[in-house]
Amino acid sequence: QVQLVESGGGLVQAGGSLRLSCAASGRTLSRYAVGWFRQAPGKQREFAAAISRSGGNTYYADSVKGRFTISRDNVKNTVYLQMNSLKPEDTADYYCAAVNGPTGTVVVVVAYEYDYWGQGTQVTVSS
Repeated sequence: QVQLVESGGGLVQAGGSLRLSCAASGRTLSRYAVGWFRQAPGKQREFAAAISRSGGNTYYADSVKGRFTISRDNVKNTVYLQMNSLKPEDTADYYCAAVNGPTGTVVVVVAYEYDYWGQGTQVTVSS
């Protein structure tokens, strides 16, 4: 029902910043709660950040809290992940995911609740 495309990944030095974008098509993204997940080489996929349909509520993994900010622009049909003070441990493939229909204030933090996933964008942080 909705297609998601991530962009904005790349190579950055430790302490630097990147902004990832998740652009939706096929449906209005305002109908979906959205999350960001990441998977480092040899590790399981892990939750990073989530945002409610309204954008009024957000939630972050402890590992990124205070450094990453998730936001959404429902007019542009896009969700963002601003990543500051990047560390080598942040190196991973980053994926956005969406789930339709939750109450506007709900954040979704478990991967199995999401129905739609992008193909990912790679982030590499050098030491």
